Amino acid sequence: MPIIALVLLAFLGSIGMTLVVLGCALPTFGPSWWPFFVVIFYVLAPLPSIIARRYQDDVGSSNACKELALFLTAGIVISAYGLPIVLSRSPLTPSAIIEPGACVLVLLGNTVVFLTILGFFIAFDNEDDGYNMW
Repeated sequence: MPIIALVLLAFLGSIGMTLVVLGCALPTFGPSWWPFFVVIFYVLAPLPSIIARRYQDDVGSSNACKELALFLTAGIVISAYGLPIVLSRSPLTPSAIIEPGACVLVLLGNTVVFLTILGFFIAFDNEDDGYNMW
C-alpha cells in the first residue's frame, strides 16, 4: 500500500510541476520564467514541519514548536499563492510581468503541489512505515 501511495503522490507532484512549467513557457502567455520562483516555496513549505517533528517531545500533544511550524508553513503557502498574483498585477511595464492566464496555471499548479505535500505528510506519518524519517 505505501508503494501505491508513493507512486500516486509522485504522479500528482509531476502534474503540479507541469502546470507551473506550462504557466511559464507557453507562448500564448508570453514566455516569462518569473513564476517559476514558486518552486522555492515548494522546497521551503515542508521544512518547518520536519524541523518541529525532530524537536517534538511527545506525539499526541500540541506544543509551541509545532504551532510555530504550522504558522510558518501557512505563511510560506500564502506567499506561494501571492507571488503569481502580485506578478500578474504589477504595473511596472506596459503589460504585467506575467499574463493572467499564466497566473491561473501557476495557482492551479500550487494547489496540486501543496495538496501532494500534504498528502505525503498524511500518508507517511505512521511510526511503522519506513518513510517516517522524512
